[in-house]
Amino acid sequence: MTILITGANGTVSKEVLRSLRGTADLRVLVRDRAKAPSDVEVAVGDLHHPETLDQAFEGVDTVWQLTAMGPDSPHASSNALWAAKKAGVRHIVRMSAIGAGHDAPTRNGRLHVLSDIELAASGLGWTVIRPAYFMQNILGAVNGDTFYGAPGEGRVGMIDVRDIADFAAVVLRDPGRHQGETYTVTGPEAVRLRDMTDTLSEVYGRPITYQPLSPDDAYPVLLKAGMKEWDAEVTKEYLKAYDAGWGDYTTPTFTAVTGRPGRTFAQFARDYADQIGG
Repeated sequence: MTILITGANGTVSKEVLRSLRGTADLRVLVRDRAKAPSDVEVAVGDLHHPETLDQAFEGVDTVWQLTAMGPDSPHASSNALWAAKKAGVRHIVRMSAIGAGHDAPTRNGRLHVLSDIELAASGLGWTVIRPAYFMQNILGAVNGDTFYGAPGEGRVGMIDVRDIADFAAVVLRDPGRHQGETYTVTGPEAVRLRDMTDTLSEVYGRPITYQPLSPDDAYPVLLKAGMKEWDAEVTKEYLKAYDAGWGDYTTPTFTAVTGRPGRTFAQFARDYADQIGG
């Protein structure tokens, strides 16, 4: 069985590739061969340019479909779906967005549900994964003795990206068992960033204080960090929703599918200590 990994250089897909290594025949889709991961089959193409995709999808059984956030993400998703249909792909495992729906509080969520619906109507086997807020989103948030936190004061059932990848790998290895499922995957606990300071103080061996950032405060920081304007605006929409409690829940889905508990924030903080304070 050949699995095609799209978005292979992105945060999540890199971890999906790690989780799958040694358990399946893998092919990665990249736009630049020079940036491709090593030790796997490489196909060069761009989901925004359908004419580049036929060879990449040829001979593939299952696709991990991840499209970057952006106003044209449904276009890229639709191109991937069409290439998969032409190539005879059997199953697509699609990474959507937490809370995707026509009434989602973010443009990203409203766009993702369009692609979710298109996939479900395609006639192919399909599974949709909607992961919660990434723990990795706080990397770089500790400066000196201060933890700068967006999304503010809201509790969030955030998940470690490594767990998203491990979950996806379970589905990709045996997609038939997950046919037609839409999985909302969270971490094991809904936490406020403010309440993480005790853990961070223990990790760094010094007191860490919390400084909440409002969505309006976070927006220029995101732009200064190099984020595209549309992405920063949509991230601001997410932060407003989370600050208001939109993400204050957990699901048992991760453990039910993988057979193990998800990583806690404390585990994440220990593993990424050098990057949270980087």
